[in-house]
Amino acid sequence: MAAPVDLELKKAFAELQAKMIDTQQKVKIADLQIEQLSRMKKHSNLTHVEITSLPDSTRMYEGVGRMFILQSKDEINNQLLEKQKTADDKIKELETLLCKRSGLTSYNRNADRDVTQHMYG
Repeated sequence: MAAPVDLELKKAFAELQAKMIDTQQKVKIADLQIEQLSRMKKHSNLTHVEITSLPDSTRMYEGVGRMFILQSKDEINNQLLEKQKTADDKIKELETLLCKRSGLTSYNRNADRDVTQHMYG
């Protein structure tokens, strides 16, 4: 009689561990993406600051693949501001996802504790 219960608990514990590992991996990926987006935003901001100090008559080029395209200062500034805005939006989205994941992580920890108590208690 104890064997079926043990098998069920082991199965539930294994499923729970798989969910926890999956959640932890997704949290790490989201953290890495946030770091990357923050670096991109900082780079765009620094470039924007440097470009604004240049005279309007300065010729500016945008790198596209292996070539460079002549662009106006306003177009490049707009692109940099758009990059920053996009990065901000994605960072907020990922942080919202992380908040949800942290809730799942605490839920997983509680469920893990419950299963462990049933196994040993």
